[in-house]
Amino acid sequence: MEKLSKDWLTQGLIDFEYKKYVLMAYLQRVKSSFDRVELYPFMADLVFHYRNLLTVKENKALIRESFPKELSLEDFKKLELTYRQMIEDDGVMSELESIIDFALPKIKDSLQEGSVIYEFVESKCEISPVGLTPLYAKEGYLFVTQPPEKETNIYRYQVSIFEGSQEQLRSLNTEFIECVEKTTMNTYENLKLALIRKFKDMPNPAAYLILARMKFPFTETLMPVAKRLFVKHISQAA
Repeated sequence: MEKLSKDWLTQGLIDFEYKKYVLMAYLQRVKSSFDRVELYPFMADLVFHYRNLLTVKENKALIRESFPKELSLEDFKKLELTYRQMIEDDGVMSELESIIDFALPKIKDSLQEGSVIYEFVESKCEISPVGLTPLYAKEGYLFVTQPPEKETNIYRYQVSIFEGSQEQLRSLNTEFIECVEKTTMNTYENLKLALIRKFKDMPNPAAYLILARMKFPFTETLMPVAKRLFVKHISQAA
């Protein structure tokens, strides 16, 4: 699953037709992934490239900064690591602007397609507490399952809070514990009790179940969507 290089815009030949070919080949791979309802890693990749192109478009100085540097032979002899820009002519800058203007709407269309899939998957997921939820719910256990509910993936989670430029942001760290068979006797409540007995450092943990009402690719789609949905749930409950 080949992603688009982070510096694809300035890497190699600076030619509109060539970059168009590179981009369209990449977006075809994205579409094939989305057709299989596999969102990641392409969804996050698209977001990165779209934001990056917008930044470059709004601040053309960043274009020059992103080019590879050529070591000056004269400075090399002086043992000084100084660099000079390889790109100086307006023709190349104009070509880059054309590439950016072509790429932005194409990537945006792919992002919108991914967003529709993401929202559909999210709409099929439900979050519910397992047993009583303690006041401190920033760490605990996360059960993730989908039809036919024959097995459940169990994770230990921890929510971290850090300050963004304008607001508090939350991130979710998860550690896979085990995948267990779901039976009439092996209820989610019993699974939680077994975890309490096994891991003594959390005698009164929070535990949540994320249940998908439809079956999706687990690693590429369900788990990334479930994690983001859980962060949203915890943020609203805080």
